Amino acid sequence: MLLPVTESRRVLRVTALVIAGLVSSASGLAQTAAQGVFPDAAGSWGNFGVGGVAATNGAFFQSLGSNGRSCGSCHVPSDAWTATPAKLLARFQATKGTDPVFASIDGSNCPTLDVSTLAARQTASSLLLKKGLIRIPLSPPATADYTVSALSNPYGCTSKTSVSVYRRIPPSANLQFLSTVMWDGRETRAAASLVANLSQQASDAVTGHAQAVAVPSALAVQSIVGAELAQFMAQVSSSTAGSLIPPAAQGGPVVLAQQDFFAGINDPFGARNTGNGVPPLPVFTLYTPWETLVPRTAAQTAQASIGRGQRLFNTLPIAITRVKGLNDLTDANGVPRTTIIGTCGTCHNTPNVGSHSMPLLVDLGIGASNRATPDMPLITLTNKKTGAFLQVTDPGLALVSGKFADIGKFKVPGLRGLAARAPYFHDGSAASLTDVVRFYNGRFNLNLTAQQEADLTGFLQSL
Repeated sequence: MLLPVTESRRVLRVTALVIAGLVSSASGLAQTAAQGVFPDAAGSWGNFGVGGVAATNGAFFQSLGSNGRSCGSCHVPSDAWTATPAKLLARFQATKGTDPVFASIDGSNCPTLDVSTLAARQTASSLLLKKGLIRIPLSPPATADYTVSALSNPYGCTSKTSVSVYRRIPPSANLQFLSTVMWDGRETRAAASLVANLSQQASDAVTGHAQAVAVPSALAVQSIVGAELAQFMAQVSSSTAGSLIPPAAQGGPVVLAQQDFFAGINDPFGARNTGNGVPPLPVFTLYTPWETLVPRTAAQTAQASIGRGQRLFNTLPIAITRVKGLNDLTDANGVPRTTIIGTCGTCHNTPNVGSHSMPLLVDLGIGASNRATPDMPLITLTNKKTGAFLQVTDPGLALVSGKFADIGKFKVPGLRGLAARAPYFHDGSAASLTDVVRFYNGRFNLNLTAQQEADLTGFLQSL
């Protein structure tokens, strides 16, 4: 279903023109602060709008549908451009559950649930309130090579033709680095530019999530996409390591906005194939001086830990096996990639961003039945030809492509601003970044020491 991006683009050069010279500690932080600096569990993160694009007006924040929602209802500038459980709960309490984000169309676990009382509304929106999960109804293609043979949903949405899945709301900042739009790539169209894909996504969101009776105007869509492409967010300080922006380091959204990008810039399986799964360039260089820092203060001890975590991310060998989307493919010589010796950057390879620099969707087993929790559906898909079946909480790409082989595949997300937007993975199943690190430790038998686990977690928190 997904084809490689054909465009070769860099981050809009207006970025460099607008923010040239703004990466010093004083002016860089001032520009970031002008857009907003907000606390999180690891320190603070900041927004930066290129060209002075405001984060409070325009079509992005206008209700273009029938239920009172705007793009900003789910993609909140002060909530890491997504919606997190803590902030959602505060909105629920302040409005008694009547904020447009809780609209029954997808803000409740199923549109048929009772919302007549405050208690009923809280129960109906439990997944949004506890995990930040929005309901996404998707219909398998008529040409699918599988059937939805069984479906158990604790909330009553049991249609097999419009399958309800529940996913984290992706952040709407740092979009200039996208190679895949949406968790399942359904808004990534072959041979289309990023602007074209985001424009289609914006239109679909207005007619879907906002329940508009007509598609938005071209001018409104242009305004939405322009605002999205102008916004950057990243961590700016650590509660233990101090400042993460220049001159202390190279973190923060102002420096991020200057990051070069084009499709395939660091793809380990592309034209600059290294012969294995290691990308040709180090993925992260934000804290390179800290990798060899000899600490003398408490802050330097935390900085050294972040530096070690960056080095682990870039260089720790990982034997990648049983990952659909990677190990089921062949190399340039037609040899199956049964085992790929790579790093974290094999998938998260976009320089200083951590997304995949080409369209890639993989199945890590996050939605497998052995990880299913009682609050999630269990969906059984049966191969029409072989009779083989799989049970998952979310079929992922398979609901878009119609291919049994694509069950459980999801995009590789970007990693900037992670500390501000827990929980993690498409289903919110990892409550903390420590849980994320532990998942990968177990999934790939990394045998991390306690110090390595702490270093990697601290590094992810600094992004």
